[in-house]
Amino acid sequence: MTDQLTGGQALVAALEAHGTDTVFGIPGTHNLPVYAALADSPIRHILPRHEQGAGFAADGWARVTGRPGVCVTTTGPAVLNAATAAAQSYSDSVPVLLVSPGLPLGHPGRGNGYLHEVKDQRAALDAIVAYSHRVTGVEEIPLAVAHAFAAMTGGRPRPVHLEIPLDLLDATAPVEVAVPTPVAPVTAGRAQIAAATTALAAARRPVIIAGGGSSGAAHSLRRVAERLGAPVVTTANGKGTFPDGHPLAIGAGLHHTAVRELVAGSDVVLAVGTELAPADLWFGPLDIPGTLIRVDIDTQALTTNALPDIGLVADAAEALKALGTRLEAARTTGPADPGRAAAARRDFTAAARAEGADYLGLTAALGQALGRDGILAGDSTMACYYGALSNLPAHHPRSFLYPTGLGTLGYGLPAAIGAKVARPDAPVVALHGDGGLMFTVQELATAAQLRLPLPVVVWDNGGYGEIRNEMADRGDPVHAVDLPAPDFAALARSMGCHGVRVEDAAHLATALETGLGSDRPTLIHLPGGTP
Repeated sequence: MTDQLTGGQALVAALEAHGTDTVFGIPGTHNLPVYAALADSPIRHILPRHEQGAGFAADGWARVTGRPGVCVTTTGPAVLNAATAAAQSYSDSVPVLLVSPGLPLGHPGRGNGYLHEVKDQRAALDAIVAYSHRVTGVEEIPLAVAHAFAAMTGGRPRPVHLEIPLDLLDATAPVEVAVPTPVAPVTAGRAQIAAATTALAAARRPVIIAGGGSSGAAHSLRRVAERLGAPVVTTANGKGTFPDGHPLAIGAGLHHTAVRELVAGSDVVLAVGTELAPADLWFGPLDIPGTLIRVDIDTQALTTNALPDIGLVADAAEALKALGTRLEAARTTGPADPGRAAAARRDFTAAARAEGADYLGLTAALGQALGRDGILAGDSTMACYYGALSNLPAHHPRSFLYPTGLGTLGYGLPAAIGAKVARPDAPVVALHGDGGLMFTVQELATAAQLRLPLPVVVWDNGGYGEIRNEMADRGDPVHAVDLPAPDFAALARSMGCHGVRVEDAAHLATALETGLGSDRPTLIHLPGGTP
């Protein structure tokens, strides 16, 4: 049906048609027509305190739901503030639609000093997302939204930027709202499935590496692993896809020596939805003398960092479902030796505990508080990548939100807000270092306004601890890394949150339990790395 709509109304109608129920954003002079339309829409609007926080919150929402998040900003500095969040979403393959106005259609090509003018805003965003598109008519807006959602849901999920010239937002035109584009799953060819089945059926020492691309394939992944008796290790973004506590679960963290030795001793390696990226491996590529089978929805990623012997360009759920069905008929030798997984898990656990020794009290308290259904949103902090990554149990996909590839600071708190908005009944905790929290500390006010029962744990090591250690390891002068701590608890209370300081792991567990049952966020300050 065709209706006479403004550009702002056309955008909001198109978002509604694609099932959007939550938008994160901040109003500004140039996007007011969008906000006028949102006021009459059933879409819930969440108001962060900074556009970077809006982008991170949309990212957290998308990771938890598996659906595209939406972030709305105004022009110029606002959309550039959100650029870091968009780049993080691109790095970790998270679908987020970033919408902003652009300069008017007739704006001089070389500029004239217009408010919020950027030399080439669309090009700036195009450099860090899947693509950036500038519409040229009100009638085009719904189609551009449909194309964006198709791109984000029909292949490798990555963010898209949509720029709408600001003069189109108040302009009217007859508009037909495009229905969502049907997206067919990407399936592997029969020959590739057959070759992978043959190799796996004959394997005596198989292993599975599950990345973030397998998060929608947990059931089929488990079926294949159990049929093969294959130990399963996960990347940071794959954490929880294969449940910790399962006899075949080794843990999350590809950098451990135990994982390298397990892979080197395997005759078949099945890598699903992972780039086998340096950001996960830390110390160089894996030695893979056996047959490498890679499953990835992205053709380019299939050959990134390691060339497969057998490559399946496919959605992980479709590929693993097909492999599971064929293996039940093809594999006659029974599962591999279960003792192999147990031995690898012992080695992995010992290494993880040694690496994260300073954080074991923290991870134990977090595990107790989160239980089996909880979600941790972690920042790029030592407490997360040395502590929680390999020592905190995860029992379901999309329960460990972490900025793996780009490694930005400030991610945890706003991502936790997005996660809690998406899953209000699930326990959600944010984990930060003292340095990283200050990048987005203003979002405590957002969480307080929303009355979210959200504990925010601050592991305070007096500054940028990782960089301090790297300087020392290089033999460089150690400087510019120490941060005098504010009174974090008082700062939180000034923004409408509870704020407490704890001195040991027992008090941390109590504070987490209290915070999860509170009427507002609770900042929990651990000075000096207490636990």
